[in-house]
Amino acid sequence: MLADLSLVGCYNMSTVPEKKRAQLLLESAKKNLRDMSFFGLTEYQRKTQFLFERTFRLRFIRPFMQYNSTRAAGVDLDNTTVQRIEELNELDMELYDYARDLFQQRYQYTRQQERRQQRIKNHLQQSHQGLGLGVSLWPSHGRQSSVSTQEEGEGEREEGGGEEGGRTEEAGSRLPTEDYMNQIINRW
Repeated sequence: MLADLSLVGCYNMSTVPEKKRAQLLLESAKKNLRDMSFFGLTEYQRKTQFLFERTFRLRFIRPFMQYNSTRAAGVDLDNTTVQRIEELNELDMELYDYARDLFQQRYQYTRQQERRQQRIKNHLQQSHQGLGLGVSLWPSHGRQSSVSTQEEGEGEREEGGGEEGGRTEEAGSRLPTEDYMNQIINRW
């Protein structure tokens, strides 16, 4: 369902040999999955929620619930049946393994970026407190920062409701620009 069928003549099975067709569809599905901004996996509900929220800059009211038991889990199958199912679904299993690895990489990358941004924020706050400037470079509690973590390292823009020019509630203080933050991140 993720593959580009036009690569193999859509549903005309005579245009490409079966093995080559299957491999082309698998590679196409992997590419399309890589190109998606977001996808989630049912067995990783909390991580899926984390990535969804960071990708689309939204917050859910409640955390996703993880249910690990299904009706299918209660079915006993003999080894021969399991092997046959695996043979018939070999490409789907390969795609799933690929998707799980890609999902885990995206999750780890996003978590690392978020931690890195937090360290930089903490460092800048400590530096400015040590200088006795008394001016905050960060928005007051409850407002979105222009440097919130985003998957693939993209900076997040302030949502509506902020003052013009990137000002916070503190008189005269300004938020750092994205270019300034990228310079700091690169030096860090």
